[in-house]
Amino acid sequence: MSMDITPLIDRLRDDLERAADLGGEEARDLARRLAGALDPALRLALIEGLSQGAAEIAAQLPGVSIQVRLDDRQPVFLVEGAAASEEPSAMADAFDASDEDDVIRITLRLPQALKARAEALAARKGQSLNTWLVGAARAAAAATASTSTRHGAGRRIQGWAR
Repeated sequence: MSMDITPLIDRLRDDLERAADLGGEEARDLARRLAGALDPALRLALIEGLSQGAAEIAAQLPGVSIQVRLDDRQPVFLVEGAAASEEPSAMADAFDASDEDDVIRITLRLPQALKARAEALAARKGQSLNTWLVGAARAAAAATASTSTRHGAGRRIQGWAR
């Protein structure tokens, strides 16, 4: 989805010129030149704001990634991951049915390179990043549990010894 930010910048330019009208023709001319010089900085500031907003939204939607990129000086939103219409109960069904605990939401901060690797591995399995991470956490928890059991933690020995 593309967003045209030119009307927003034009509105700022018009507001600056109207404010400069109070100072006469010289101020108005200066405002026009200043508005032209500020155009790239205004676009960058708007795109940074849109990127921060997209990151906040993506943080609230498990398995969704939202990126803002430029296409011909206009921001384009790239949304990847779970379908927006996917119900939380449908996402919970994707988890292992043997888990009886309620599903909770957490925020996980990953280095960008690790996130990219995890996304690639999830895509190879045809899974969302969230589902893949749940599986990885389960596997790690199971490995930890089996390791501690093998070393005698929590084991009980019964019988007779001579």
